[in-house]
Amino acid sequence: MRHIISILIENESGALSRVSGLFSARGYNIESLTVAPTEDPSLSRMTIVSIGSDDIIEQITKQLNKLIDIVKVVDLSEAAHIERELMLVKVRATGKDREEMKRVADIFRGRIIDVTESTYVVELTGNTAKMGAFLDAIDRSLILETVRTGTCGIGRGDRILKV
Repeated sequence: MRHIISILIENESGALSRVSGLFSARGYNIESLTVAPTEDPSLSRMTIVSIGSDDIIEQITKQLNKLIDIVKVVDLSEAAHIERELMLVKVRATGKDREEMKRVADIFRGRIIDVTESTYVVELTGNTAKMGAFLDAIDRSLILETVRTGTCGIGRGDRILKV
C-alpha cells in the first residue's frame, strides 16, 4: 500500500541524510521525497512517499521517531488528506501538434508557461494519477523532457502537523 509520511524535522545539516539512510539501511524504497522549511525557519517539513504494508510503515514511523532531529511524524494516508505534485513537461509543438498540445493542456488544467517556435513547456499540478493520465494522453514521441517535484501533502480539516 502507498503511504505518505509527513515529518517535522529540525532544519539542520545532515538531517535529510539520516532520514534517507534509515530507509536505505532497512531496504525500503522512497518513491518520492520533498523537503522545505516551514513557517518556523528552525523546522523543515519532509514528505516521503513509500510503498509497504501497514506493519512496515509502522516500523519505519517508530524508527523515524527515534532519530534525534525528528520533532513529529504522521502517516497522512491514515485519514483524509490532500496531496499534490508539480510537473513540468517540455514537448515538441510544431504544425498540427501545436494546437493538439494546447487542447490537451487545457483539458488537464495545465498552463503553457514557455513557448518557442518548436516547443511548449506545460505546467501541471495535481495528484500522481493526474500526472500519469496527462502523460498517457499525449504522444510519447512529443515529450522532450519531464520534471516532477514529488508528492507533498497536508491533512484535511483540523488535522495538523505542528509542534
